[in-house]
Amino acid sequence: MSALARWFRANGYEVSGYDKTPTPLTEKLAAEGIAVHYQDAVDNIPLAVRQHREQTLVVLTPAIPQDHQEWAWLREQGYDIQKRSQVLGVLTQGRPTIAVAGTHGKTTTSSMVAHLLHHAGVPCAAFLGGISVNLGSNLLLPEEGIENEELKIKNSSAASEDLASNPEQQTTNTPVVVEADEYDRSFLTLFPTVAIVTSTDADHLDIYGHKEALVESFRQFVGQIQPGGTLIINHTADPSVAAAAPAGVRVIRYGLTSEQGPELYATDISTQGHQFRFALHGPYGTVENLELAVPGYHNVENMLAAACVAQLYGLSAAQLQAAVAAYRGVKRRFEFILTAGTPAAPKVYVDDYAHHPREIEAFLRSVRALYPGSRLRVIFQPHLFSRTRDFAPGFAESLSLADEVVLLDIYPARELPMPGITSELILSQITAPEKSLQTKEEILRNAETNPNFDVLATVGAGDIDQLVPRLKNILDIRWNGAEA
Repeated sequence: MSALARWFRANGYEVSGYDKTPTPLTEKLAAEGIAVHYQDAVDNIPLAVRQHREQTLVVLTPAIPQDHQEWAWLREQGYDIQKRSQVLGVLTQGRPTIAVAGTHGKTTTSSMVAHLLHHAGVPCAAFLGGISVNLGSNLLLPEEGIENEELKIKNSSAASEDLASNPEQQTTNTPVVVEADEYDRSFLTLFPTVAIVTSTDADHLDIYGHKEALVESFRQFVGQIQPGGTLIINHTADPSVAAAAPAGVRVIRYGLTSEQGPELYATDISTQGHQFRFALHGPYGTVENLELAVPGYHNVENMLAAACVAQLYGLSAAQLQAAVAAYRGVKRRFEFILTAGTPAAPKVYVDDYAHHPREIEAFLRSVRALYPGSRLRVIFQPHLFSRTRDFAPGFAESLSLADEVVLLDIYPARELPMPGITSELILSQITAPEKSLQTKEEILRNAETNPNFDVLATVGAGDIDQLVPRLKNILDIRWNGAEA
């Protein structure tokens, strides 16, 4: 939502909005001239909006609850209300679109694609679902790209011929990278030139009811790839999704290793400090000595897909090596908040947005690989009552990789409480040596009085990030004897 707000602001529109709680991001939006309020009241809607209905576009996120007073008033007054996904569909119309979909990994992967192209001087736009550390934003405007040689899409001569014969279909050669969200079937507003599908694991069953309905939406999404386009899909995705690609669309399967036959894979994976080193092998050639500063085997896999897109757009091996080495990740995706100690006895605080069992497992396994033998405390905030209901055993299993698990209450987001669905549902099934349910204040007190851990991880998609600066300060004093 904030990327769209920034886009409209950059294009001369007056922008205002509502959010549930203040965050560093909303404070930045306010500093950029975008008015944000936090109390749901019709009187808080700016006067200019209330006086000029015909000149106002209301952009809605599905995170807004059904009983929201301002939304109800805007509907009653007949305002033009569009979902975020619908607006993205309009903004990408006529542009070659690189859409990154998947039940997890799409924010990181889309940020990687945007970074690789931007770093190499390929002009592009990007609407991301998280704050790119390199860009300092979730929006990249094409005029910010470094001018360089004309784009060279290696994908298919058929693609160029199709665009030449249908000029109304595409009005610019500047690609736009978008995170294609499967929630509420939002990504079906997009008609990409290149699509990445990182995963089709069950999620959002409050919307879909069962996994097959979710998979069907991915099949529809893939079916909308433009003629002559490319699908880059994880080899673990449901096979029927790749089969749904239209005739003439090239399908490239990728995976961490070559064992299960993907065309795009890595070899020579090693770790040194936080870095993961590997070689890429794929249909557009081999690139040796890639160094990724954002750790995690899952991030190596994400980078394979992103680098394949970059090769598609003409990046050389040397450009890829430089761009991958310069990538610094997305805020709250394997973000190192504080490091201290020594290599033999590290003290580390890392924060991650993971909110699905598969994501948590991938994250914690990577933490374990980086810090073998270290005592790991994980603080997790479940996100949504429905997701907790649907995946409690999976959450418990993945969290049990830690030595100690601390759970917060469920963050409800758009949902109302469900009878019998609490964090205790997960807690009761966790097999870690230590486990507890705590409030935020108890977590902060325990960080001061019970520092029995080497690595601390805060995990979740709700408002757990509000703990991060306070925990950082506590740990910095304890580990380094200084204020953060």
